[in-house]
Amino acid sequence: MTREEKAVLIDELKEKFASYPFFYIMDASSMSVADTNNFRRMCFERGLEYKVIKNSLIKKVLEGFETDYTEFNAKVLKGFSGVIFSKESGNAPARLVEDFHKKGNEKPILKGASIDSSLYIGAENLGTLTKIKSRLELIAELVGLLQAPGQRLASALQSGSGKLAGVLKTLSENKSE
Repeated sequence: MTREEKAVLIDELKEKFASYPFFYIMDASSMSVADTNNFRRMCFERGLEYKVIKNSLIKKVLEGFETDYTEFNAKVLKGFSGVIFSKESGNAPARLVEDFHKKGNEKPILKGASIDSSLYIGAENLGTLTKIKSRLELIAELVGLLQAPGQRLASALQSGSGKLAGVLKTLSENKSE
């Protein structure tokens, strides 16, 4: 590969990493072709993208970002690296890998993940990453929390109005007697 081709490839990868706020770096070494194809198919079905990228290219790309990836580069970018890109949800790749493991596959193994510039290093973080809520889930939860007091007040007023009317009716009947 010539320097010009490499420069073009690095620019393309910079755009990809910049446009995807969530990416996972996986160790998929020694996966069979059939398993790799099944994994890619699952990624496609869930709106994720999986690419195998050389570690040296990933390092060059990450150098241009504001986030400090030095620990990431030292611990994660070794051996075989496949990258899962996600635009919508930080937990979607983790759930995908977890589902793939439930089918009896041991690989791919999480090497590291970047979720909105927060770094997670090591396979032990996979469980944590599956529980991270997406932006839409957080907004829905917040809207629910904001609506709850109003709904409780309206419910109390509706149930209370029937009781109040009954009390007033009883009092008016007692006075007329």
